[in-house]
Amino acid sequence: MTIIQTVDIPSERRLIREAPSAHLHPCPICAENIDPETGNPHYGPKTIAAIEEGIAISRGEIPAKRFNSLAEMLEDLERDDPDE
Repeated sequence: MTIIQTVDIPSERRLIREAPSAHLHPCPICAENIDPETGNPHYGPKTIAAIEEGIAISRGEIPAKRFNSLAEMLEDLERDDPDE
């Protein structure tokens, strides 16, 4: 048996948080990649390539890799990027 109770919270008791401005970013690493004038992120070539690959996979243009274990996935990553 489930008991459900609805509680009304008066507006003066509610916690309200304002969304941070797009120009103020708490993460210093992320802030380096944000255009201060527009607030839009700047992406490097590797990130752009990864985004494009993800979009192509979601469209079915590139088959997605599937793994049966973490070890199998790590081995595949090592074969793809042996120097990293």
